[in-house]
Amino acid sequence: MPINIEMPKLSDTMTEGTVVRWLKKEGEEVEIGDIIAEIETDKATMEMEAFDEGILSKISVPEGGKAPVGSAIAVLLEDGESDDDEDDSAPAEESAPAASSSAPPGVAKALESAAATVNKSQTATPAPAATPVSGERIKASPLARKIAEAEGVDLSSVTGTGPGGRIVKADVVAAPAAPATAAPAPSPSPAATPAPAAISPVAGGEDQIVELSSMRKIIAERLLTSKVTIPHFYLHLEVDAAPLMALRKQINAQAEATHGNKYSVNDFVVKALINASVAVPEVNASFNGDHIVQFAHVGISVAIAVDDGLVTPVVKNAEQKSLLAISKEIKEMAVRARDKKLAPNEFDGGTVTISNLGAWGVESFDAIINPPQAAILSVGGIIEKPVVKDGAIVPGLRMNLGLSCDHRVVDGAVGAKFLGEIKRLLENPALMLV
Repeated sequence: MPINIEMPKLSDTMTEGTVVRWLKKEGEEVEIGDIIAEIETDKATMEMEAFDEGILSKISVPEGGKAPVGSAIAVLLEDGESDDDEDDSAPAEESAPAASSSAPPGVAKALESAAATVNKSQTATPAPAATPVSGERIKASPLARKIAEAEGVDLSSVTGTGPGGRIVKADVVAAPAAPATAAPAPSPSPAATPAPAAISPVAGGEDQIVELSSMRKIIAERLLTSKVTIPHFYLHLEVDAAPLMALRKQINAQAEATHGNKYSVNDFVVKALINASVAVPEVNASFNGDHIVQFAHVGISVAIAVDDGLVTPVVKNAEQKSLLAISKEIKEMAVRARDKKLAPNEFDGGTVTISNLGAWGVESFDAIINPPQAAILSVGGIIEKPVVKDGAIVPGLRMNLGLSCDHRVVDGAVGAKFLGEIKRLLENPALMLV
């Protein structure tokens, strides 16, 4: 029997999904494990895997369409089934009310008379077939379309007997091939009317309406909730980045000769954030109504820019991982995030977030907390500027860090201690390697 392919629940907060692209077409064979579509969720665009095999008979939700979680978006026919099994079953007839055996004789007789009248009207004058409006999509099964194309049958002239007037195989087989028709005689043209005057565009072009994707809607809702319900406060520090850049240069030179991984500045900042979260556990926490939860492990949510917004996959149990493991994992997640290959569980378990805009030339900024976390670290670019050292003005490398905190969880002194620990580690980066 036909199998409904349902909109999957690809994240814990997902209520509906958008079909971005179908990777299988109607009539194609589907194997278990095949990727059949790309689904946009509230967190990212993910691939949908087939859990049954057969022929993709019908796509109910086209590309760009939305559907609630659990609703049917396509129909799969099992091996050995044909389109007839799905389409050629006659629709249930609307029967007139039947006489109830328990009804009084007068009522029963009236019901029987009404039923006879309805049946007579249905058989006497069959309803005319609906003619598709120009440009309207003709409802026909994939098999019916194939036969019509092979036999030269014009589907617009065929009356469908399937569900909802859908054209099925039997309808096409019974229809004659479309004869060659002469070009229609030109109809007399109505009185000529003057063409409307061209409307000149407004200077600078026209306003463009950009529909919100599911991900962008959720981003908007979460950020609004964060700013409205979480009492933010912000801390800033300037870090001497010269020791970090010197050590990074040495490590990358050695890495090229061994494992080949090239460390980014962000890798070291993430490692410093992990170590600081262990040293100051009050920040690695979450507000939960009448209590605060301090997490046993550190999960670093890494903000990654994608085409339609921002995703935050998580480096889980980060305190147990080396700098090399962290660097490789972040690079691999970034590639899969842009290729829309991240799995739903890779967004779970975050306890603190890092957002780095240094690559875009941003010197400093304040980030919005990623609920239900209590803190997010914002990282600016490394800037060469004059600094005072031992009473003299010398060239230096400086990096600005910002920390946005949930004041319900983190007090000012605790936030300052946490940010100071990150600064201490970045100015003494060798401490992160022991």
